[in-house]
Amino acid sequence: MSLVAGIDSSTQSCKIEVRDAETGELVRSASAPHPPTVPPRSEQDPGAWWQAMSSLLDQHAGDAAALSVAGQQHGLVVLGRDGRVLRPAKLWNDTESAPQAQHLVDERGAAFWAEHTGSVPVASFTVTKLAWLREHEPDVFGRVQHVVLPHDWLTYRLTGELVTDRGDASGTGYWSPATGEYSTEILALVGLDASVAPRVLGPSTAAGTWGQVVVGPGTGDNMAAALGLGLGEGDVAISLGTSGTVFAVSNEPTADATGAVAGFADATGRFLPLVCTLNATKVTDTVARLLGRSTAELDDAALQVAPGAGGVVMVPYLDGERTPNLPNATGVLTGLRSDTEAPQIARAAFEGVVCGLLDALDALDRAGVATRGGRLFLVGGGARSAAYQRIVADLTQRPVRIPPTGEHVATGACVQAAAVLQSCRVDEVVAAWSTAADEVVDPDPTVDAAAVRAAYGTAAREHVR
Repeated sequence: MSLVAGIDSSTQSCKIEVRDAETGELVRSASAPHPPTVPPRSEQDPGAWWQAMSSLLDQHAGDAAALSVAGQQHGLVVLGRDGRVLRPAKLWNDTESAPQAQHLVDERGAAFWAEHTGSVPVASFTVTKLAWLREHEPDVFGRVQHVVLPHDWLTYRLTGELVTDRGDASGTGYWSPATGEYSTEILALVGLDASVAPRVLGPSTAAGTWGQVVVGPGTGDNMAAALGLGLGEGDVAISLGTSGTVFAVSNEPTADATGAVAGFADATGRFLPLVCTLNATKVTDTVARLLGRSTAELDDAALQVAPGAGGVVMVPYLDGERTPNLPNATGVLTGLRSDTEAPQIARAAFEGVVCGLLDALDALDRAGVATRGGRLFLVGGGARSAAYQRIVADLTQRPVRIPPTGEHVATGACVQAAAVLQSCRVDEVVAAWSTAADEVVDPDPTVDAAAVRAAYGTAAREHVR
């Protein structure tokens, strides 16, 4: 039996899965924590990623024939002439580059960015962090020889090769999913040229080796999650983690000049239009802390209250927001009365997060992405919450599929590793691997979803006016 290993190097931790390369059967899994971060400055030492990942590989992947690394998107890792890291990595949820993002958009216009990169940059994107570095740390910027993403750097540490894949490259803000090339014009805007960027590998092209283990090209976490779920055209996934994402597979690239939809590439050769919000399960975690309850108790409390939370509405922009692009926003709780009780606030927190994500789903529809004819998946840590499951089903009025407990990003990395090992397409691996049945949560047809979403929309508009 040949084994493959998949890594998910996320903001909070590093996770590993080891699977049978032929059947996809899970053999073992483990995780190790990463240092915590708190926006607006959200930085980590890449050495901590390496320490966590290498310890997991040493303990659990010594018998693997191939491995791939999926990592948090957008983060900025800058290397000097000797290949060493010049400063802590700025992560996707670091919002310090919001002014630089606005300047870049103003300088060329949103339509230019959408046409050239498929996305309009916000503070999450690598290109804006480069502009921030050039302005605030010119001495460091002057020593930059290579600019890589978190998964690129981990692959580099494994193989010695500076490479990336089209999925993660599409989140930099200077690579085009439509043309498959870096934009020299955009790199020039931040004082660099394409020589700093890693080579972009094909979906099942080996990056090199780690000892005797073949290493795949790796990809971004959302692209790997799509592989792990086996998303097809028409399917849509809502991911509830620290941040929230809504994404779907498309055969055609998107270019949304409003900036709501990021027109990413995927890890198969197709495209992965995606909308990301900064505030998801950390909102309900925060409300649980403020109310003095565990997350499980908050979940139970929310389910005691009817949809609409008795008029209480939360706009959950606790740490600024990416979609809509409001990096300096804060959260707000409205509709409070003297008889308001804690379970109503709990319900409002869950509904606020879900309504923000359903606004994201609407944005995909407006961008011409097919999201209504296929399956609706709920994934991420929040997918195990009965309150989130029920509220997503009721407010979409669609059956919600909850895949079996697993790390879909790490699973997707395993899929890619198997494709590299077997010299085949990644979709062939997806088709060959057996999967357990999804749990399905059906909607309550008596819920007035439009009323709940309308109340949220009014509160959000009033808050940001």
